[in-house]
Amino acid sequence: MHLSPNALTLFGIVFACISAYLISQGYLVIGGGVVLLSSIFDAFDGAVARATGKESPFGAILDSTVDRLTESITLLGLLVFYIDARQGFEWQIILVAVTITTSYMVSYVRARAEGLGVTCDVGIMQRPQRVVILCTGLIVGELWLPTLFISLVVISLLSAVTTIHRLLHTKRELEISSTS
Repeated sequence: MHLSPNALTLFGIVFACISAYLISQGYLVIGGGVVLLSSIFDAFDGAVARATGKESPFGAILDSTVDRLTESITLLGLLVFYIDARQGFEWQIILVAVTITTSYMVSYVRARAEGLGVTCDVGIMQRPQRVVILCTGLIVGELWLPTLFISLVVISLLSAVTTIHRLLHTKRELEISSTS
C-alpha cells in the first residue's frame, strides 16, 4: 500500500473519530468494532516501521501521542452517549472522566520513569488490555448496558492499580540505582 508507518499511526485518529461518532449515537457494537479495527492499525505501524527500517524516535513519540489521543477520542464519544441519554447516567459520565484520567496516568508514569532511565512496562492494565475490555463492554453493552459500566469500572480500577504498581516499581529501581 506504500503507506509509511507514521501514516498508519495517523489513520488511527480517523478510526477513533469514526468510533467516537458511532458510540455517541448509540451504535455500540459497530463503534466497538471500529475501535478493534483501529487497534489493528496501531499494531501494524510499529511492525511496518521495523520491517522497512523506518523506526525513528519521532515515530515512537508520534505513536504514543496518537495512542493517548485515540483512546481519549473514543471515550469522549462514550461521554457524549451518556450525556445525550440525560436520564440517570450521572455516575457513568463521572466514570468516563475517571477512566480517561486513570488511563492517562498509566502512560504518564511510564513516560516519566523512562525519562529517568527506568524501564517501566509493568502492570496489568496497559493499552491493549484497556482496548479489549472497552471493546467487550461496548459490544456486549449494546445487549446489556450495565456491561459497559462494569467495563469502565474495571478499566479505571485496574489502571489505578497499574499506576501505583509503576510508581512503586520506579521508586524501587531508582533506589537500587542510587545505591549502586
